[in-house]
Amino acid sequence: MINLQKGQKIDLTKTNPGLTKIIAGLGWDPVKSGGGGGFLGGLFGGGAPKIDCDASVYLLNQDGKLAQKRNLIYFGNLKSLCGSVHHSGDNLTGDGDGDDEQINIDLAKVPADVHRMVFVVNIYDCANRKQHFGMIKNAFIRIVNGANNNELCKFNLSEGYEGKTSLIAGEVYRHNGEWKFAALGEATTDPGLESLTRRFV
Repeated sequence: MINLQKGQKIDLTKTNPGLTKIIAGLGWDPVKSGGGGGFLGGLFGGGAPKIDCDASVYLLNQDGKLAQKRNLIYFGNLKSLCGSVHHSGDNLTGDGDGDDEQINIDLAKVPADVHRMVFVVNIYDCANRKQHFGMIKNAFIRIVNGANNNELCKFNLSEGYEGKTSLIAGEVYRHNGEWKFAALGEATTDPGLESLTRRFV
């Protein structure tokens, strides 16, 4: 297993002959607030809404554009039309160990006009709830071999993302007939998927 730094890239299919099925696992944990007392305890205590992060993937063409609306796979559209990409569904809290949401990809079925698959995480209803990624810790994206569950690479999103509400975590992309993964780790202030999507149209 390889731990990647921001900006690094790794070959997926070249170094793993026969690899066709991968899982992109994304995870995060809410920062635990201190005990019940004090100002911060009152601010972030039991009454505060849980932080609901959503993982999504954009299937982009060679120009890095979203050719059709259905090429955004998220909690409201769990499966691509071609059947190559399938989202595990929404995790509302981020509690617990391991992946919070998974996106399964059959590389052999990805249509020829899809060149990049960009994975993003945003905070649901962040503006109303006054939440941002400074309230999240241990965020990561990892790529797993779907055939045997071996972890191929992992990218820990460890930068301080105070005030940021969306993360462009990484991408799987075609290069000379092979598939690669790039660790992106770009944070934005997009309040939701609608705003994020404008970057890809």
